[in-house]
Amino acid sequence: MNIWVLRHGEAVPHGSRPHDSERELTDHGREAVLRSAALLIGQPLTAIYASPYLRAQQTAELVRDALGFEPKIRTVEWLTPDTEPDKVAEQMVSVSNVLLVSHNPLVGSLLSYLQHGAGHPPERVSTAGLAELKGAELVIGAMKLSSIKHP
Repeated sequence: MNIWVLRHGEAVPHGSRPHDSERELTDHGREAVLRSAALLIGQPLTAIYASPYLRAQQTAELVRDALGFEPKIRTVEWLTPDTEPDKVAEQMVSVSNVLLVSHNPLVGSLLSYLQHGAGHPPERVSTAGLAELKGAELVIGAMKLSSIKHP
């Protein structure tokens, strides 16, 4: 079982849009996402799940297009920034080889939670950073962080 976790690309600053969920990717953010998407070429992805926030949706679409991935992006509320990692893990029990496109603080907390369980500091992940977790099955605290790539 592999789980890839991608933090959205760089977005326009806070305050430039009426709500945080409406912030869109910058040109630099789009370029960085495409560099991360290239790392997924040839991987056995079965689904792409993304936060409903605009910058995550744009990130997921860029990856989908770059990979020629046919299935639609699965937009889910449980990938928004302040979701608790255990809520995400509950959703991941019966899936494998998926890409999750989300935000900090969730991305860093989720990576730490899946590797070590609760109570550990979050992993540091830059915008458009891509992490890969591996394990025979989803067991909290037992997944192995294979890599974190920062574009």
